[in-house]
Amino acid sequence: MGRSCLPKCRLARIMGWVQMILGGLVILVSILSLTRFYSAGFFLHNEDICHHFYNVGDVSDGFDVKSLSERIGEVIDMLEGLQGKLESKVQEMEKNKGTLLEKKFLEDQIVRPLHIANVALRQIRVPKAEGMNSTVKEDPLINFFITEEIRKYITPKENRVGKMNLYGTDKVYNTIGHACVLYKKELEKYMDYDIGSYCDDDWNLGQKLMLNGCDPLPRRRCLTRASKEYQRPYPMNESLWRLPDGRNVRWGNYQCRNFECLSSNNPKRGYSKCSGCFEMEKEKLKWVANSSLLVDFLISEVLAIKPGEVRIGLDYGIGTGTFAARMREQNVTIVSTALNLGAPFSEMIALRGLVPLYVTLNQRLPFFDNTMDLVHTHGFMDGWIDLLLLDFILYDWDRILRPGGLLWIDRFFCNRKDLDDYMYMFLQLRYKKHKWVLSPKSKDEIYLSALLEKPPRAI
Repeated sequence: MGRSCLPKCRLARIMGWVQMILGGLVILVSILSLTRFYSAGFFLHNEDICHHFYNVGDVSDGFDVKSLSERIGEVIDMLEGLQGKLESKVQEMEKNKGTLLEKKFLEDQIVRPLHIANVALRQIRVPKAEGMNSTVKEDPLINFFITEEIRKYITPKENRVGKMNLYGTDKVYNTIGHACVLYKKELEKYMDYDIGSYCDDDWNLGQKLMLNGCDPLPRRRCLTRASKEYQRPYPMNESLWRLPDGRNVRWGNYQCRNFECLSSNNPKRGYSKCSGCFEMEKEKLKWVANSSLLVDFLISEVLAIKPGEVRIGLDYGIGTGTFAARMREQNVTIVSTALNLGAPFSEMIALRGLVPLYVTLNQRLPFFDNTMDLVHTHGFMDGWIDLLLLDFILYDWDRILRPGGLLWIDRFFCNRKDLDDYMYMFLQLRYKKHKWVLSPKSKDEIYLSALLEKPPRAI
């Protein structure tokens, strides 16, 4: 038994030594390979070594960048030439009275798609061949989005002349609200369109994004739709106090289909704030007729405090521009903030011949420091607003008000138990009190109206 086992044991011992030798060779080869990779710059990222080792010049990711760039340039030139010929053909057809069908076919099916392709081709971002040896730092937000139009929008735009622009920068950064990343799906839907074609009638999607913090929104390269029956606006001497022509509004995203439907008597009007704002007979009484409530100040009383000094201002609230209309009659220019919260507030203000400013509470006001004579707020902010948010808003109003400018808080209301907190917020900036009135709104709520003057702060 012992002799018969001896050859098997010897064979097993030999096989074991062979396995050990082969294992050692594998380890040795692995160490040599890792040493070679290390020297080639795989672990110490050395661009010069990598480019020399792989003979990288004008080639990136498997294609010749320089040749591709030149080829794109040739295609763009060809597209421009072809587009020019087609446009001249369309003009020739107009002179020769070609059929409308032929002209429409050329414009819709050939000229416009060709223009779109031309613009899109120009927007392709091809890395420059001479810059391949440098490490390009790209904003990580660019690669967060899938839709190419968003990526193109937020990519920094370098100056074409290679010099500083009039702003003193070498590139321009387009901005979007930081909360856009939370609404990626909605934003990509909003930015999904054909360049140069008509936008979808989706302003309500854009407003939803803005209200949820995706503000400012990206610019879009599509054509805004207007009403199919748009009429010439009324002249200025009529438009201030006349209900506009309903044909000048796109009603598709509202519950109502005309201005008459927006009456406060209609429970299905689609909005709750500023009830009666679309009824001109009621609007005519605001800020000029005496009220039973002490919190209702008259425009004449306010302007008498600073005679001749109030020239420009901001109406920060929700409405149809009546405050701005009354101030215009006093030769005061007022910009009115407006959001279309269930009704066409922005369109109404513009059709009255006034200036709507389409901004949300999220946004810093687009005015420079110490420029406004008056800031008036009415009907928008009340006891729902967070104290920290109100603090930022008040300091922004203070920023744009000039020394001696007036802050008019009009009918702010809140719960009685919260009144002290809000009073502190309004008084913390130490403005001079011209008017300060409290009045009960209900059993649990109270009105506050105040007229405050910004101190000089000549520091």
